[in-house]
Amino acid sequence: METTKLVSEIRQKKSFLCIGLDTDLEKIPQHLLDTESPIFEFNKAIIDATHHLCVAYKPNIAFYEAHGLDGWKALKQTIDYLNQNYPNLFTIADAKRGDIGNTSGRYAKAFFEDLGFDSITVAPYMGRDSVEPFLDFKNKHTIMLGLTSNPGAFDFQTLSHNEEHLFESVIKTSQKWANADRLMYVVGATKAEHIKAIRTLIPDQFLLVPGVGAQGGSLSEVCRYGLNSNVGLLVNSSRGIIYASNGLDFADQAARKAKDIQLDMEALLS
Repeated sequence: METTKLVSEIRQKKSFLCIGLDTDLEKIPQHLLDTESPIFEFNKAIIDATHHLCVAYKPNIAFYEAHGLDGWKALKQTIDYLNQNYPNLFTIADAKRGDIGNTSGRYAKAFFEDLGFDSITVAPYMGRDSVEPFLDFKNKHTIMLGLTSNPGAFDFQTLSHNEEHLFESVIKTSQKWANADRLMYVVGATKAEHIKAIRTLIPDQFLLVPGVGAQGGSLSEVCRYGLNSNVGLLVNSSRGIIYASNGLDFADQAARKAKDIQLDMEALLS
């Protein structure tokens, strides 16, 4: 998907909400466990109830890999359903891949061509040749880990390196890579105070921002530092939306939570 199409969807819906499909069989409503594909049936219901309130969906691949072949089938069903029924929505494979060049190329083919995702998250620790194979794919986006929202982010990402934080050096270096215009970056909402500095390095590119809601990040703070002329943000919420209820009304309650966030976003955009 081209960035212009994503920006158009954001403007139309007055939303930059990304919904994380971190579907856990231990948390979904019990009545779905008797269906042929409980993960897909849960995802389908969430998507149908919330598609008009968000601009992106982000399955976390671990929740599908954990169930082996059945999990991969459910992931394929989910992305096929989105691509066929809601093609204007941006899809993110939250896989955090990153390996030597030929291996990254196979990962890129799997998620971009075989599964049909618009984007994938990657870890940059192995450097240029581990990321550029993903960037070879036209109209696809690579979302590189920049500054994450987990407590362990301080172990490495904020270390001083050449009089700047390591995460800043990583972002600056990545801008020199081939097809760097296809890069987006993960920046945690719990690190909102750093987004201002990050925006000086990448003023125009999209940031995928997890950590709003259950992890305690502030949407208004993220917007204060992160909004640009094309909005430039995808703010993710997972558990706070998809597990709003575990009863028969789970999809309706998910829509209610998503609507609350969308209204907050609309107010901030205005």
